[in-house]
Amino acid sequence: MLEDLQRRHYSEATTRYYIRAVERFAQHFHCSPDRLGTRHIREYQAQLFTVQKLSPGSVTNHLCALRFFYIQTLKRPWSITDTPYPKKTHRLPTIPSQEEVAQLIDAACTPFHRTILMTLYATGVRDAELTRLKVSDIDSRRMVIHIQGGKGRQDRDVMLSPVLLDELRSHWRRLRKKSSTWLFPGNRWHTGARPIDTKTPRHACQYAARRAGIKKRVYPHLLRHCFATHLLEAGADLHTIQILLGHHDLKETARYLHLSQRHLHATASPLDTLVLKGRSQQEE
Repeated sequence: MLEDLQRRHYSEATTRYYIRAVERFAQHFHCSPDRLGTRHIREYQAQLFTVQKLSPGSVTNHLCALRFFYIQTLKRPWSITDTPYPKKTHRLPTIPSQEEVAQLIDAACTPFHRTILMTLYATGVRDAELTRLKVSDIDSRRMVIHIQGGKGRQDRDVMLSPVLLDELRSHWRRLRKKSSTWLFPGNRWHTGARPIDTKTPRHACQYAARRAGIKKRVYPHLLRHCFATHLLEAGADLHTIQILLGHHDLKETARYLHLSQRHLHATASPLDTLVLKGRSQQEE
């Protein structure tokens, strides 16, 4: 299975997740997964819901891992009818204001975390994309950042903020050992030959939110939502934001219309057009 995932250029985080999901499936039945079938998958799906209390999205991720294993590795058919994906509950995130984002960045535990938070907000990259940023991806002449191998193995460019460029240069000077490849080298001292993992940006968000006293749940993808919502409120058009985010379907980007205060306030409520009797007349 590992070779199949690597052949299709799945990210390291996704590869680990898929392998672990299949391992848990096999451990649940105390049996090799190649000896299990549709009945076991349905039973396991029910167990994820009723016993582990996982969300529909998490159950879907488990099913995706099993589907990949059975189709790509075992070369077996997979019936969506027999093992349907659960319907996801679409909830809108609570978007922090620009003032709250500034408080978050200022409350970063370390300069390294501060740079990570600024990069997430200034570019709208996914956390996995941030961890794989290379030094060569920073194009200061064209003032863009190249995002290579994003979701769906698609490359794209995002804007390079002058403020972020100054921060990245300061970050580069702070590194004890300059990596020839990775913009954010891993290990405790940031001198590793491999990049940071996705835990680092997640911890950067959690620790900074705690120090800033922000009660809202803050995570790397929320800063991506902030990037898109605040751009929309500043007047950027949906198509531009779609390109910057790397969305294939404009419907994905259109969700930010529900989060933008500018668009919400620009439309008057139909209540405002009603001719109502005054309260004093009704009370009389």
